[in-house]
Amino acid sequence: MATQSLLLFSCSFLLIFLSFSFEKSHALEGRKNMESHFHTLQLTSLLPSSSCNPTTKGKRGGASMEVVNSHGPCSKLNQEGAKASSMTEILAHDQARVDSIQARVTTQNYDLFRKKDKISNKNRAKDSKVNLPVQPGISIGTGNYIVTIGIGTPKKDLSLIFDTGSDLTWTQCQPCVKSCYAQLQPFFDPSSSSTYSNISCTSTACSGLKSATGNNPGCSSSNCIYGIQYGDSSFSLGFFAKDKLTLTPTDVFDGFMFGCGQNNRGLFGKTAGLIGLARDPLSIVSQTAAKFEKYFSYCLPTRRGTNGHLTFGNKNGAKSTIQFTPFTLSQGTSFYFVDVLGISVGGKALSISPMLFKNAGTIIDSGTVITRLPSTAYNNLRSTFQQFMTRYPRAPNLSLLDTCYNLSNYTSISIPKISFNFNGNTNVNLDPNGILLTNGVSQVCLAFAGNGDDDSIGIFGNVQQQTLEIVYDVAGEKLGFGYGGCS
Repeated sequence: MATQSLLLFSCSFLLIFLSFSFEKSHALEGRKNMESHFHTLQLTSLLPSSSCNPTTKGKRGGASMEVVNSHGPCSKLNQEGAKASSMTEILAHDQARVDSIQARVTTQNYDLFRKKDKISNKNRAKDSKVNLPVQPGISIGTGNYIVTIGIGTPKKDLSLIFDTGSDLTWTQCQPCVKSCYAQLQPFFDPSSSSTYSNISCTSTACSGLKSATGNNPGCSSSNCIYGIQYGDSSFSLGFFAKDKLTLTPTDVFDGFMFGCGQNNRGLFGKTAGLIGLARDPLSIVSQTAAKFEKYFSYCLPTRRGTNGHLTFGNKNGAKSTIQFTPFTLSQGTSFYFVDVLGISVGGKALSISPMLFKNAGTIIDSGTVITRLPSTAYNNLRSTFQQFMTRYPRAPNLSLLDTCYNLSNYTSISIPKISFNFNGNTNVNLDPNGILLTNGVSQVCLAFAGNGDDDSIGIFGNVQQQTLEIVYDVAGEKLGFGYGGCS
């Protein structure tokens, strides 16, 4: 009897022990799962650096060029003593860009030139009567990334904003006949290049400017004149020309077509112009297709003093870990449309119907700073994020960013991870720098904004793309995402 009692006691003790161990194991597993859904990081990792510490660029293959954040310490355009744009200004220009992109999706092309406008000087793209109406365009904004290419013979290096939402590549040229903005490098001088020539008004390429710029081309003494205007009233006007393009010493292209601007105004920083990476036949992607097969990739660096890359080609050298989502062929040919299916915050899938994203449509854009979401989707993301951040004191709104925190009393913080689910079972976890935007430690904000409604186009912006390897297989009609793209 005593033996039986002892046996029962032993069994009971063992069951209690196993139960305790099981509960402890599950508690630890739950804790690990919870921790896996959060970023714990030093606050300084979100703040801009004052010194340039460029990453070591490995052998990428293809034609690879360095990319810098125009506001980061590695940018030559960000000179000491120069007046930097405030975050409020950057966000205001960003909203102008978004407004004009959304207008472009739903508005027919417009004509920059008027029939009464005559451009008559053989050597100058000048016309005091040219009207530049405020029409839908693309605001360049100021939260952009810069890459350097070479134009002409001998090669002239030009630092250009690169933009997946634009088609035409252009640069400021001599002579500046009416207005030109200040740039760091000297203006490109066509007369100093032995391979430069203007394109004829009667050429097929000239008529192609309509789709690339949204404007009918002009004509001056049989020379084709381009005009492009952006949503903030910035513009470029000049000769449509061709010359030698140099991406790397071994990647050189004769007869590259670009805009040689002699009348330019706007918010382009101190860059020499813009490089168009969209889908039109006149974009650099299409013009180099014979060699690179409409395949390019990039990594956008943070403002922590590092650099990224823009690489053309190297399709066979893509990492096997790249996840691809198909492009959707809708609402125009220039923009890169993708299907967003859902968003998760802190491991929790938000209760949003995929049809909400599908009805509005979403593009990925290197020139838009802050990701824009349909109103319902943004409200859901914001409220869920706020629930995870109740321990931190709130701060005033920063322009269009309405979920901000005062972290001046913290050295480290814990924030919920945010991931996007794209068509093709592609899940993309954002870097912490893609979740929060800092305006100093006393104003750290959720880096998303809502559209005014659920019908306006969504935009996956460049803050959310930071540190990711973004791969555009344009010929294959798909977009890829990878991690650690800037290393």
